[in-house]
Amino acid sequence: MRKILFFITLATGLFADNKEFIDQIQGDSSVWGEGRFINIPTYYDNGFAKFFVDWQGNGYFAMLAAVAILAVIVAFAGHYAIVGPKHFSHSHGKIYAFNVIERLVHLIAAVAWVVLVPTGVIMMFGEEFGGGFFVRLCKNLHGLATILFAISLIPMFAFWFVRMLPATYDLKWMFMVGGYLSKNKKPIPAGKFNAGQKAWFWVATVGGFFMIVTGALMYFLDYPAPVINETLGLSQIDVLRLSAIVHNILGAACAVFLLVHIYMAVFAIKGSIHAIITGYKEEEEVYILHHYWYQELLKKGEIKPSVFEQKYTNLK
Repeated sequence: MRKILFFITLATGLFADNKEFIDQIQGDSSVWGEGRFINIPTYYDNGFAKFFVDWQGNGYFAMLAAVAILAVIVAFAGHYAIVGPKHFSHSHGKIYAFNVIERLVHLIAAVAWVVLVPTGVIMMFGEEFGGGFFVRLCKNLHGLATILFAISLIPMFAFWFVRMLPATYDLKWMFMVGGYLSKNKKPIPAGKFNAGQKAWFWVATVGGFFMIVTGALMYFLDYPAPVINETLGLSQIDVLRLSAIVHNILGAACAVFLLVHIYMAVFAIKGSIHAIITGYKEEEEVYILHHYWYQELLKKGEIKPSVFEQKYTNLK
């Protein structure tokens, strides 16, 4: 966008004097117009301007994302090698967990995130990837995947909002890390969604909403935003800087949580991913990893007592 404006500016400037050039070309621009002159003397005076310049200029955002992603990958490799995946019986009953609409919405969101995270990382390391066509392609794919995610955001939030609210037993789950550091199987204090899934939900939905907003602010770049400017007391350049800061930090968090989500669904619990494909969870998996949901379903009369009550303890 900047390059386009620059070339248009140059071309038009050949046929206009300085005042006419400013009035016609820069007058309506929030970035290249009056705001440009205001921003220059306050470039380092604003509270987060220096932070943005230091972190963006020195590549700290990209390093933060890279370190976080590598740390998660190393941790999961160690977990898989030392503790290993949990296996649950597939020869007993199954419990219906997700209807077809929930699965479809999850599929849309999953496809979006699988595109958003790697393309976002590639853009952060655009120079290392050689820039040019490949990075521009990733930028466009990133934008299309954002639209896809936005479509899934509201129904996903509506479907699972209530069950994703914090519960007191979530603290117990976090202290015992969901039982994932042990090879033993015993009932875990969790409802239909455990504390880790709840954390990912809020990062993906609320964080994702702010990712969409800040991403749009950066994508469209040059636009009149008097409400934002006056309410927050920020110039247009500062709005873009703040958007980049929020987008980069949330992006690193989303990348980490997505990796955790994939590892848990594909590697840490064998066959767990089938639940969001077929809609059914294995009875033993529900009894162990979502024990309070099992008790809830039993109390409502939606399932019969599990055979695993004879094998494992029953949480109060």
